[in-house]
Amino acid sequence: MITIGILTRGKYGRRLIENISNNPEFDVFPQEIPEILPEFIDEPEEFVKKLSLNIKVFSSDLIIAYILHPDITPELVRLAGENGARAVIIAGGMARAGSYPELSGIAGKYGMHVAVHEICCDIDKCGNNVIDEFASCFGKPELKITIKKGLVSSVEVVRGAPCGSTWHAANGLVGTGVHEVPAKAGLLVQRYPCRAVRGIKGGIHKAAELHKRAVENALK
Repeated sequence: MITIGILTRGKYGRRLIENISNNPEFDVFPQEIPEILPEFIDEPEEFVKKLSLNIKVFSSDLIIAYILHPDITPELVRLAGENGARAVIIAGGMARAGSYPELSGIAGKYGMHVAVHEICCDIDKCGNNVIDEFASCFGKPELKITIKKGLVSSVEVVRGAPCGSTWHAANGLVGTGVHEVPAKAGLLVQRYPCRAVRGIKGGIHKAAELHKRAVENALK
């Protein structure tokens, strides 16, 4: 069993707490970061010290960070390293995570694995023991689908998006005609209240495509 600290900011990250907590293999510890932050933070270390954070959260085996601010994200990753975290997953993409050289330097100093993902439903095993254990249950969707008389009779989620969208899609696919299943999976994910960015090529559209492919693979 691994411990997971989830850093939420406003609406971002909250669904992970509920969904991951339903899995008895993981102990989840949340930490709220203020939703309203200055656009630019000149002294991240001093700013973070004033937030009165629960340091115990940062000693979790895995930290999942929905901070979405390039100035303080590296400082919070450093705090995770100082308190013994073994891996960090940063959601929202590199543009909101800070600079790659800085994050890489922090990871090297503390012997942590730091991964940056635009969306959490593309998390996959990477060779790091902590992330691999997490990714055995959560991340890039993997399904088992049973077809009877041309219709979906059951869908088993082998691995699903941490936000819960895969389970939502799986429930909605039962009773669907086999030829309609891939496209419907993508549509259901786009309708789920996921926090992925909309209106661009990536974001929610990438999430929908990953689920469409998962269905196609399951049907093979």
